[in-house]
Amino acid sequence: MLETSNDEVRDLIISFIVLSICFSIATAGFNVKAFISNLPIVMVGVALGSLLHELGQRYVAMKYGCHAEFKLWPLGLVIAFVTSFFGVVFASPGTTKISEDNLTDDIYGKISVAGPMANIVLALVFIIIAALIYPLKVHSDIFHLLYLICTVGFSVNSFLATFNLFPIYSLDGTKVMKWSVGVWIVTIAIAGIMMLISISIGPENMVQLLMGV
Repeated sequence: MLETSNDEVRDLIISFIVLSICFSIATAGFNVKAFISNLPIVMVGVALGSLLHELGQRYVAMKYGCHAEFKLWPLGLVIAFVTSFFGVVFASPGTTKISEDNLTDDIYGKISVAGPMANIVLALVFIIIAALIYPLKVHSDIFHLLYLICTVGFSVNSFLATFNLFPIYSLDGTKVMKWSVGVWIVTIAIAGIMMLISISIGPENMVQLLMGV
């Protein structure tokens, strides 16, 4: 059973709201109208990404008899907010604390990699759905909105996976590297390629390539 404390729920909600605002600012810049339009679209990708990241780590922690809880890092949110005005979000809103003492690097690494892996899988699901509804988006506003949500969700989750795998401070990448450098290289390579595709050619062009358009 996934037990969640009131403090953790509060921290997750604050993290979700701030990250949604940050990613919307990063894409819209100082255009208030674009920011307002982008915000609800961005929120879906951030919400699902944050939730699955946490649930992935929580599930693996439970398999090893550990309790995992998300703890907010206020300074990380401030950094994310400030950097968003430069078009990039250094998203480190908090970290998942493991209650078990004397936890081995092996177990800690497996728990940590589950979060970015959840973001990678979610990003792929988003881009696949976007490709499937691409032919329908011109016929319906609803499909067009879903298409936008999916393409943005791909970008957001690719970035979240890549950033969390950086081997700095208390990010997941530090624990994954201590467990297995090979696993870290493979996962950050996959996430990094997805993020670079999102930045360089854009998810919409990626969908068109997948569809052969």
